[in-house]
Amino acid sequence: MRPIVHRFENADAVATGAAEAVVAKVSELLKAQELVNLVVTGGTVGILTLAKLRNLKLDWSHVHVWWGDERFVEKNSADRNELQAKNALLDHIAIPQENLHPFPASDEGLGLDEAAAKFGKVVEGVRFDLLLLGIGPDGHIASLFPGKSAAGELVVAEHDSPKLPPQRLSLSYAAINTATEVWFTVAGSDKESAVATAFGDEPEKLPVGRVHGVEKTVWFVDASAGNATWGC
Repeated sequence: MRPIVHRFENADAVATGAAEAVVAKVSELLKAQELVNLVVTGGTVGILTLAKLRNLKLDWSHVHVWWGDERFVEKNSADRNELQAKNALLDHIAIPQENLHPFPASDEGLGLDEAAAKFGKVVEGVRFDLLLLGIGPDGHIASLFPGKSAAGELVVAEHDSPKLPPQRLSLSYAAINTATEVWFTVAGSDKESAVATAFGDEPEKLPVGRVHGVEKTVWFVDASAGNATWGC
């Protein structure tokens, strides 16, 4: 299934376009189903997208929010994607606390492997309607890095991330690939090579090329990230 690509001038335009599309998609889904499971992502463009959502109208009372990955640090650490998402969006909208499903934190009484196993049981059986992802310059997604094994489980415990902090929790390839739709939000010339690989002859060389939505995969990409692939 060929991905759908939306191209934009810069990161701000990517975030604006993605946020508007999220509102349209979720609103459409809520006409046909009682709740929507939305997976959000961290990173510069991911958090900017959440900030853009803050100013758009959406019935959040029927939206359940999950995260694609998390840094295994203290609950109130500024490194947590959860805290960044709250600052950008979640603390400013009318969403029930029980609709938020963050990964465990390091100060909640569990070790990394225990936390992965426990949250894997929470994730089991959940159908993600829409899953947002960014990518790193090395082609990593969530906390799934090149050269790392992430097979067999729904939630992966990463003990030695090449990016700090080293301990992380992440949805696995298997979990991500159950999402009905996977959307990438990508900006910056440092992502140019990874994007080119994802759209090349051997996409599975990098984590970014190993995931896709069950029904649809959509890219929101800016000119600098897409230059090598589309000349834009």
